[in-house]
Amino acid sequence: MNRSTKDLLLTALAPVMWGTTYVVTTEFLPADRPFLTAMLRALPAGLLLVLLSRRLPRGSWWWKSAVIGTLNIAAFFALLFIATYRLPGGVAAVAAAVGPLATAGATLLILHQKVRLRTWLLGLAGVGGVAMVVLTAEAALDPIGAAAGIGGAVSMAIAVTLTKRWGMPENAGATALAGWQLTAGGLLLIPLAFAAEGAIPALTGTNLLGYLYLGIVNTALGYWLWFRGIGRLSIVPLSFLGLLSPLTAATVGWIVLGETFSAWQTAGFAVALAATVAAQLQAKPKAPGLIEAPEPKVLARV
Repeated sequence: MNRSTKDLLLTALAPVMWGTTYVVTTEFLPADRPFLTAMLRALPAGLLLVLLSRRLPRGSWWWKSAVIGTLNIAAFFALLFIATYRLPGGVAAVAAAVGPLATAGATLLILHQKVRLRTWLLGLAGVGGVAMVVLTAEAALDPIGAAAGIGGAVSMAIAVTLTKRWGMPENAGATALAGWQLTAGGLLLIPLAFAAEGAIPALTGTNLLGYLYLGIVNTALGYWLWFRGIGRLSIVPLSFLGLLSPLTAATVGWIVLGETFSAWQTAGFAVALAATVAAQLQAKPKAPGLIEAPEPKVLARV
C-alpha cells in the first residue's frame, strides 16, 4: 500500500466514525439538548488533544484557530445536533450530503480556483444517491431541522477551505490543530448551552457512555484523522469522503436498529459510493488553476 492510499483510507475513517453520531444521539443521549451535546462532544476532546500535543497557538494562529473553531466546531456541531434532534437520521444525512457542493462553492469564493463540471455532477450524484438511501415516504421534513443540516454542511465546507488556504501551522501537526479548534468551539458553546437549555440534567450511565464515545472516538480520534488528511489530500477527494458519513449512518441503522434496505435504497448506496470513489480517481487537470491541481507548497505535510 503506497502512502497516498494509506492517507486516503485513514482519512476516510473520520466520516465513518461521524456516521455513528445519529444513532448514538438518538439512542444514548438525553433528548432535546443539542447545544449541551455539542459542547460536551467538543470541549473535552479539544482539551485532551491540546494536552497530548503540548502546543498552544502562536501569532496569527490564535485568531485563525478561533475562526475555524467557530465554523467547524461551534456552528457545525450546534447545527448538526439541531438537525439530528429535529429530523429523522436519514433526512439529516441528506442535508449533510451537500458538503461536496458547498466545498466546491467555497473553493470558488475563497481559493479563487475553478471547479470542473465533473466535480459539480459528482456532487449532485452524491446527494441523489444518499437521498435514495435514506429518504422514505414516512420521512418528515422539518424546515428548521433541514436548514440547520444544510447550514452545518456549509459551515464545515468553509472551515475546511480556509484551512487549506492557511495551511498547517508551523511546528504543529494535526493533533494540535484539531485540539485548538475543538477547544475554541467548545468554549464558545458553553454560554450558548446554558443560556438556551439551562443546567446540565442528571445523566444516566447510558448518557455518560454516549458522551464518552462521542468525545474520545467520534471526535478526538476522528478530527485528528481528518486534519491529518487535510494536510495530505487535495480538497475535492477530501470533501467527497464526507459522503461516507450518511452512508455509514444508514448502514448502522440497518445493523443496529433493524432497518431494512430496498432495491431502490441499495441502488442509491451504490450511486453515492461510486461518486465518492470517482472523486478520488479524478485525473490531474491539464490547465492551471483547477481545483484538482496539486496543492500549493505553502501547505506543509503533517
